[in-house]
Amino acid sequence: MPALAAIADSGGWYPMVIVVAIAAAALIPLVAWLLPERPQSIGQEPWGQPAGTRAEIPARRLNPIRTAFEGLFRASRHPTFWLLFGTFFVCGFTTNGLVGTHLIAMCADEGIPAVEAAGLLALMGLFDLVGTTASGWLTDRVDSRKLLFAYYGIRGLALIYLPYSGFTETSLLFFAIFYGLDWIATVPPTLRLTTEAFGDRDAPLIFGWIVVGHQAGAASAAYLAGLARTMEGRYLEAFVVAGMTGLAAAFMALLIRRRDPVAVPARA
Repeated sequence: MPALAAIADSGGWYPMVIVVAIAAAALIPLVAWLLPERPQSIGQEPWGQPAGTRAEIPARRLNPIRTAFEGLFRASRHPTFWLLFGTFFVCGFTTNGLVGTHLIAMCADEGIPAVEAAGLLALMGLFDLVGTTASGWLTDRVDSRKLLFAYYGIRGLALIYLPYSGFTETSLLFFAIFYGLDWIATVPPTLRLTTEAFGDRDAPLIFGWIVVGHQAGAASAAYLAGLARTMEGRYLEAFVVAGMTGLAAAFMALLIRRRDPVAVPARA
């Protein structure tokens, strides 16, 4: 860890990021070549279908860019899409954008070494595995809107609590456990609600646009929290405001329509 910190201090992260980006890009042709598009591509039958069922092969290839934006246009006419988009915007705003980007710096402001603060993030990742798995199990048994209400509500309260926690070992451990359990727990119920609203065929495409909201929220929080730190010399306002957005998202989730499929025309 000290060695990694020395690399970061010397600006050595940039070449590492470039290497990772190139390696990720190199996987694109491999995935296109090796990953089958449909079950029949490898002589398999669609899962969950009666024996002998074969998925229809499209008569023509669709333009993926046009298909994506047509899906966005259809979905954007329905309030359900914007509620899901908005709640997932808050998800990115409060996780990757705020905690993932600024927690270590916030702890440094409180006199906590970077390595210990990074350990908090690692602990969150460990509990995230438990929380997300449990969330998937609950999504099959509990109203997804109620789950999102609980997840965003707990997240919002945790963010408001952190600046006033005193940053003791106990308080930080408490925060890391509860926030870790909640980190990606929002994904299964959000995907479930998307499928219920837009149907099995269109849900993956629509969910992709909802994830755009997540990334937009993350970028917004990363910038705004840094701006607040520069202007105010502290992260208090950034975390309290983020906590309030979490509470707002909790109530937004209750407004999402469930088990009432939206009339979205099928793609040609």
